[in-house]
Amino acid sequence: MPYVERRGNSIRVKWWGGEYKPGPDGKPTKTKKYESASGPEPGVPFRDEEEAYNYGLDREHDVRHGKHIPRADARTPMEEYCWTWFEAAELRPNSVDTYKSMLNAVIIPDWQGRAVGAITPPEYDLWKKSIERRYSANYASQLRGVFRMLMEDAVLKYKLRTDSPIVEQHRRGRYTKKQTRRKKRQLPIEAVHKLAVNAYHVWGFTGWTYIWTVAFTGMRPPGEMYGLQRGYTSAHWPASDPDPERRKEALERYQGKLHALRVQHQLYRADGLPTLAGPKYESYRTQVIPPFLHEMHAALLASHDKPFVFLSLTGKPLLGAQFERDYWHPIRDGAKERKARKGYERFTRPKLPAVEEMAGQDLYRLRHWHRELLDEPGADIARVAKEARMGHELPGVEGVYSMVTLAMEERIVEYLQEVWEKFLSTGPWLPPFPNALPDDQGNAPSALFSDFRILEGE
Repeated sequence: MPYVERRGNSIRVKWWGGEYKPGPDGKPTKTKKYESASGPEPGVPFRDEEEAYNYGLDREHDVRHGKHIPRADARTPMEEYCWTWFEAAELRPNSVDTYKSMLNAVIIPDWQGRAVGAITPPEYDLWKKSIERRYSANYASQLRGVFRMLMEDAVLKYKLRTDSPIVEQHRRGRYTKKQTRRKKRQLPIEAVHKLAVNAYHVWGFTGWTYIWTVAFTGMRPPGEMYGLQRGYTSAHWPASDPDPERRKEALERYQGKLHALRVQHQLYRADGLPTLAGPKYESYRTQVIPPFLHEMHAALLASHDKPFVFLSLTGKPLLGAQFERDYWHPIRDGAKERKARKGYERFTRPKLPAVEEMAGQDLYRLRHWHRELLDEPGADIARVAKEARMGHELPGVEGVYSMVTLAMEERIVEYLQEVWEKFLSTGPWLPPFPNALPDDQGNAPSALFSDFRILEGE
């Protein structure tokens, strides 16, 4: 039972916090460890002994029912807790830098000096409005997501609070503007061709192949496209697969029947280093590709001896390039003519027209276009095959019982090749294929895969 004591004009209540004092060896003794309070809130004294006694009873009730938060834990500063949480959290490698940046730049500065257990719902609501004023809708949403994880773990895992300060409720009145998705324009294959032509003039045959690869595979740019290596393209895979079991299975399924590439990695920076890790959501997958795309990849790979398929204008991995500024924006928005300068001939290009259908869109729009292509009524492609190709899983029972068959993949290849050949019949401009490297310079087995560090299972 709690007991109350008077100290001059103040009233203090003590109660057992459910813990025992440690002995010299660090093990708990039989001596109870008491907690105390001089008021229901910091700076607010108890009105009388009865209020203090009832406060102590409530704390002991929480102890008996496993809801008690030791006062010392609840007073943990946010800046201390944030870094403890960050170090203990199981984050994907490409999330580490993002979360660290948000903690450093916004969350810790905004909550510096506040105790984890002292943050109230009104304070959270004010902070939410503040970040929505200061930052873009997307970044504010990410900040709210990280803060929600911090508070949920403070309640459930670390027992620093009894409940979260984030209170969800049906809004009354007109609080926020309805969020709407960006409106998509119709994107005919002719517009994709315009992008590919601009990409050729900006970036050579690499750019031409890059655009058609995203459009006809739906691979995720930039990570999966940056991370595609020679050994996982249809020119070498599946014979080059380093996993014996997967190699055997894929050879039996595809050899002499279909061309296929393997989405095995994405490339990004982790701790400042180029890093290969598993694709987003662990969506490792095999993608069959039409003959025309296989021919493009084979020609591109024959023109260089580097492990990554898509290289920058300087012949290095795309990860080190300013892709949006130097590649995508001129491809999408058009650009002025750039004349040759001695030693910089590779950067020469004619005047590029803007692709109006893609105004304001990012490269990810071509991934969406690929899905739209598969959804066309005449495609006749099974849903499970479409979802697997996009790196998604079917939910529920449908996902458990469904499987992508070879016949489904054959239909995908047949359909995509039909789309390409129908477009070719309209007489579009096509670039010349690049010259292959001499036999003694190209396609050495050592160049099939990069030596960047690999974080498998991520």
